[in-house]
Formats: sequence, C-alpha cells, structure tokens
Amino acid sequence: MGTPIGNLEDITLRALRTLREADAVVAEDTRHTRALLAHHGIETHLDSMHAHSGDAKVAKLVASLEQGAHLALVSDAGCPVLSDPGGRLVAAARDAGVRVETVPGPSALTACLAVAGLRAETFRFVGFLPRAGARRKRALRDLCADDCASVLFESPRRLAATLRELSPMLGTRRLAVCRELTKLHEEVARGTAAELLQHFEAGVRGEITLLVEAGDGTRDEGAVLEAAEERARLALAAGSRPKEVARQLAAETTLAGHEAYARVQAIRAETE
Repeated sequence: MGTPIGNLEDITLRALRTLREADAVVAEDTRHTRALLAHHGIETHLDSMHAHSGDAKVAKLVASLEQGAHLALVSDAGCPVLSDPGGRLVAAARDAGVRVETVPGPSALTACLAVAGLRAETFRFVGFLPRAGARRKRALRDLCADDCASVLFESPRRLAATLRELSPMLGTRRLAVCRELTKLHEEVARGTAAELLQHFEAGVRGEITLLVEAGDGTRDEGAVLEAAEERARLALAAGSRPKEVARQLAAETTLAGHEAYARVQAIRAETE
C-alpha cells in the first residue's frame, strides 16, 4: 500500500483502515513505519522485509498468508515494489496463488511529474542508475537518446556527478530536480543540466527525484549513435555475427548499411 513520502497526513482512509485491521504490517524499515503508525494511533504488529531478507523470510511470510493471515506491505515511503525489496514478496505470494490487492497512495514518481511543469506526456521510470562503469554510461546514453521523459531516483551524494555527466548529452533539454517532496523543505528546481549543476554542486540533502523532460521530436543523433554503438559492442562481445550487429546498428541510427558494417568492423578491431 502507498504510504506518505513526507507529510504524514498524505494517507488515505482505506490505507489507515487496512493498517489497523492487518494481522501484521510488513515494512522495509520498521523504525520508519513505526513513526507513521504512532502518528495515527495504530498498534498493529510490525515485521520486516528489506534488501537483506533471504528466501527463508519470504517463504515464512507467504506461508503465513496461505494460512489466512492478512499482511499489509509498505515501503519506507511511497508505493511498495518501486525500487523496493517488497517486490519479491508480491511475486512469491502471487506464485503461491495468494490474493494480492493494491491500496494506492502517494508516489514520488507521480508527484514529481505533477509538480515539475515539464513535457512528460509519455515517460519511463528508470529507478536508480547504476553507480559506475559501462552499465552506467549505457543507461545515461539510452536515457538521453530517448525522446520520452524519464523519471529517476538519485542519491544526494551522486546528484552533482549525474548532472555533470548528463550536461553534454542533453544540451538545452530541461530537467527538474524535485527534492524533499511534501516535506518542510520541498524544492523544485528546473533548468538545463549545466544550470542545475551550478545550483547543486556545493552539495544537497534529502530525497531526490529527477525528471528529464521529453524531447521535442528532434533527436540528438550523436547520443543516439553512441548508445547504438555501445549495444553493438556488447553484441559482438556476446558472439553475435558482425552482419547481424551491423543490420541492427543501421536500424537504430541514420547510418547506411555499408556505413554500419564498416563501423562494426572498426569496433570489432578495437576489441581484438
């Protein structure tokens, strides 16, 4: 069920009833959820389900459900299973034939989209980016090459680095940094990655949701080509035939067939 992302009053009547009537509340962080329950005078038993919970814990909770228990699954804030370990429990419960219901509520994802005032008619949810390495570079390139908007979560410690990496790829395309949504120090800052980097480079605190505005229909072909070439490089490393990789590269970019094949051969030579 959805729980407040900041302001403890942002909770539905149905959610409060469900929390009171449940046999147990399964929480990512029981300390965080205990404060929410105490605020609303709820004394339901708390159990934990976090990133380090093993298969045995999931099996124990599913067995409890199969025996007729009613469990309310919550994350630290917002809707469970979005970048949240509770997804394992939901999947296991459904696999066991247990009825799973959603109790909608606050979400940083939709709150960011609603308050940012940027183009986001279509969007994708990225979650947290990889922290480093080729996977991170590939994720950033794919994000910038896509014309739809992207919503991602970011650590305040890595925000400046992410904005610094995005700046040359996004150019004048705007972003919104939504910080501490619904809390006392809520902030929504909009601008290019370069402008936002100047604002946040000295440091920032709090929960951060980042929105990259939808493109205007004109793609950054340089970023598109870089992302496509990275996929070609991975395909070659996985053993795909050069002709197949070139065909895919041509389909994803403006390269003619012979140009794509020549580029694939060059990439192949680089890795040998």
